[in-house]
Amino acid sequence: MDALLFALIGALLGTIGDKSQHLVLAFANRFDRNGLLIAAILLAAAFNSGISAIAGAFIGPMLSSDARLLFLALSLLFLGVGMIWRTSPPDPLTRWRIGAFATSFVGLFILLFGDGQQFLILGLATRTGDPVLVAIGGTLGIAAGLVPVVIGRDAFLATLPLTLIRRVAGCVMLLVGAVCALSAVGIA
Repeated sequence: MDALLFALIGALLGTIGDKSQHLVLAFANRFDRNGLLIAAILLAAAFNSGISAIAGAFIGPMLSSDARLLFLALSLLFLGVGMIWRTSPPDPLTRWRIGAFATSFVGLFILLFGDGQQFLILGLATRTGDPVLVAIGGTLGIAAGLVPVVIGRDAFLATLPLTLIRRVAGCVMLLVGAVCALSAVGIA
């Protein structure tokens, strides 16, 4: 159950103020089809989380306990740096003419692929050995960060201090990642 909770919280924090929220806002304003957008978000998040969790389940048994902890630490550090780094709005894909669902699914899948949340899910699946719960937690975390943008549109993003939340959460990720890394190499 810890794997699900850590993946959910980490993916949610990693999504706040991220490019994916800006892309979802662009889709929500362009298509005005909330149900289709939410379905595309859930599917794209599930595919990305599933790919990461399966890769973590494959890699995990090949590593020692300390190496798995170091791998998790590196994924936390990667996510933390990405959260502190300034993000620019993504291309809203206005030239794509494949429909609301397909544009949203493919656009989000590509944007989420290789993002910090995906590496966190990979690291957690490697460390915990419970890829199903990690994938579910990652999917729920990403969805919890993106679905309110579809429902609230501009008002949601305007009411929260996204930059402050993102930077504070990034510092927390860096701190936790550093402690895990020090523990993995036997210093802490």
